Amino acid sequence: MAFAASQIVRGFSSSAVRNLVIKNVTIIGGGQMGAGIAQVAASTGHSVTLVDTSDDILKKSIKLIEGSLKRVAKKKFSDKPEAGEEFIKKIVQKVSTSTDAESAVQGSDLVVEAIVENLKIKQDLFSRLDKLAPSHTIFASNTSSLSICDIASSTNRQDRFGGLHFFNPVAMMKLVEVIGTPATSQDTLDSLLDFSKVLGKTPVSCKDTSGFIVNRLLVPCMMEAIRLYERGDASKEDIDIGMKLGAGYPMGPFELADYVGLDIVKAVIEAFKTKDPKNPLFDSSDLLNKLVAEGKLGIKTGEGFYKHK
Repeated sequence: MAFAASQIVRGFSSSAVRNLVIKNVTIIGGGQMGAGIAQVAASTGHSVTLVDTSDDILKKSIKLIEGSLKRVAKKKFSDKPEAGEEFIKKIVQKVSTSTDAESAVQGSDLVVEAIVENLKIKQDLFSRLDKLAPSHTIFASNTSSLSICDIASSTNRQDRFGGLHFFNPVAMMKLVEVIGTPATSQDTLDSLLDFSKVLGKTPVSCKDTSGFIVNRLLVPCMMEAIRLYERGDASKEDIDIGMKLGAGYPMGPFELADYVGLDIVKAVIEAFKTKDPKNPLFDSSDLLNKLVAEGKLGIKTGEGFYKHK
C-alpha cells in the first residue's frame, strides 16, 4: 500500500514538470562557477536570479560576468564597439541579484546550486528551499564529487532533483553532465537535457556514480601523475609535456590541477575515497596535502605545483 501511495504521489509531481520549458533560473552561489552559469543562462534569454550571502560578493559576481562578456563582445563586435556595449548591457540586465535565497526560489522553474563542496551545507540549503519553491521547480546541484542522491535526500522532491555539472570556464566549455538518481523522473531529466541544449551546451547523461564521467576518469589520472612525481620517476614538467604531446591533452595534469585548484582536487579525491575506501586509485598524496595546508592552491593563490604571476 505504501508503495502504491508513493507511486501516486510521484505521478502527480512528475506530471507537474512534464514538458517544462525553463524560463526563470535561480543560481545559488556567486563564485566563478555560479557567475558563469548565470552568464550563459542570461545570454540565452533566461531570467536569472543570482544569490549569495552578501551584496559585496554579488557585485564581484556581476563584474566577473561583465568581464567575460567584454571578451566575447570584443571578438563579436570588433568593428562596432557601441553594439558590443549594448550586447553586454542587454545580457547583464537579465541577471538580478539577491541575498535572500528563500524569496528568490519562489518564482523559479529551476534552482541550480553552485556552493561549497560540503554535503551537510548543501543538504541544509535544499531542505530550506524545498519548503518554499513551487511544486514544479526542479532542483539541481553543480557538485563535482558528491552524491546527487545524498544531496536530494534532504528534500521531498527527489523525482525533481538531478545533477547539472558544468565545467569551468562555463562560457567556453561546451560540456554539461546531466545526472539522474534512481528517483529522478524521466521528465526531469528531459527538462535538464533540453535546458542544457538551449544554453548551447552538449549534454551527456550519467548515473549518480562517484565523479560522474569526466572527474571519475580525470582526477585519478591527476593523482597518478602526482604519485609518479612523488616517487621521483619523472619531473612534473616532463609528465605534463608527455601527456600533452603523447596523449593530446590541452593541459598537462599538473597544469590542470593548478587551474582547477589543489583544494578542489583534494576534496574530490577524498569524496571518492569515502565512497570506495579500498580503491587504490583514490589514495591521497602527501605532497598534495602539504601544498593545500600551505595555502598553495594553484593559479588562484599564485602558486601550486607551479608558480603563477
